[in-house]
Amino acid sequence: MPIFPEKSWTPEGWTGGFFLIAGPCVIEDAETTKAIASYLKELTARLGISLVFKASYDKANRTSAFSYRGPGLEKGLAILDAIRRDVGVPVLSDVHSVAEMAPAAQVLDILQIPAFLCRQTDILQAAGRTGKPINVKKGQFLAPWDMRHVIEKIRQVGNHRIFLTERGTLFGYNSLVVDFRSMVWMKQFACPVVFDATHSVQIPGGQGDRSGGERALAPHLARAAVAAGADGIFMEVHPDPDKALCDGPNSLALRDLPELLKQLKTIYDILHVHAP
Repeated sequence: MPIFPEKSWTPEGWTGGFFLIAGPCVIEDAETTKAIASYLKELTARLGISLVFKASYDKANRTSAFSYRGPGLEKGLAILDAIRRDVGVPVLSDVHSVAEMAPAAQVLDILQIPAFLCRQTDILQAAGRTGKPINVKKGQFLAPWDMRHVIEKIRQVGNHRIFLTERGTLFGYNSLVVDFRSMVWMKQFACPVVFDATHSVQIPGGQGDRSGGERALAPHLARAAVAAGADGIFMEVHPDPDKALCDGPNSLALRDLPELLKQLKTIYDILHVHAP
């Protein structure tokens, strides 16, 4: 499936326009996941926003060993492949090991490196060798300028199609803050910069055996991020976040997306669309 052409990555920066990476935190079942993808496709097409559908087949970094992780690699990829074909949207999911790269690359349009794994050289380079675009979440422990080493590892194997995603920085125990200067600093690497609006309002481990979140803050941070120069927005969404099996407290409800996406697109266009 055609997705952001090679020429979108230029030495001067990103030319692919505003885009959205969105979907549920984890695949709960095939029907719900497909319904969310269909809704997002219709909404973004109407607003003129490029969409990448996101859902994890396995959440390997859940707080508790008893938390729901997803359907697993084989079943999860089959569900994403069906969505890719039937709904007609590019798909993205997290990859956690070198062994996952080959099967994941057969289905996924973009491979995502979770924040906790962003310094793992073998994983980064195995992802790079697939030839697929790579979205790297910046570790909550990492300075924005240190992402240059991450980029170098992937470019070293010949892959230059790299997204960098800001998702907040650890600020003491169970707390994240967002430094919007990060968008400016990371754009200096000529990679498209994404802002993860929902993980940035997560409260890691905030509910004891699971993470909490302040989803009401996510729209405010998303608008600020686009104004600060973010090329795209990442968000986890769900029909009923309070019943989501993963990351419900920081996920946004589908019903709240139309107005928010209109606002984000308007802010982006003000900054990037110039009159002749």
